[in-house]
Amino acid sequence: MPQFDFGNVFIPQLFWLAVFFVVLYFGIVRLTLPRLGKVMDERMTKIDSDLATAKAAKDAADELAEQNRIEREANRETARVALAQAAATAAAAREQRLAAADEQTGATIAAAEARIAEARNSARASLRDVAADNARAIVSKLTGSEPTIDEAASAVEVSLARG
Repeated sequence: MPQFDFGNVFIPQLFWLAVFFVVLYFGIVRLTLPRLGKVMDERMTKIDSDLATAKAAKDAADELAEQNRIEREANRETARVALAQAAATAAAAREQRLAAADEQTGATIAAAEARIAEARNSARASLRDVAADNARAIVSKLTGSEPTIDEAASAVEVSLARG
């Protein structure tokens, strides 16, 4: 068997090794590596382009987020101002209602005080008349002589004036 003839094997195997090495080397280096380099360059270009697009999109998103934040702050400030104005308007309306109620209450109190004063004066006048009648009756029982109504009324007035 020729494969077991080790005396003649070494030189022809080196020859064929060199032939296949040259064919494979030039086949790979000349044919495959340029294509592979071209594919790698295209992929690198695509990756760089995608990264640039992603960076631009991120920058745009950051800018929109900042604009959104600024608009939210402006809207919050507008809402604060509107709330302050509404509170001031409500306070003014409340003060007006309170003033009107105070005025109405003051008028009601003044009318009630006038009625009370009138009732008090009427009661005092009635009390004087009753006191004068009682004084006449007491004097009449004690002394047997009945004073006139004017005398009893003047005695009641003197007594009330002393206090």
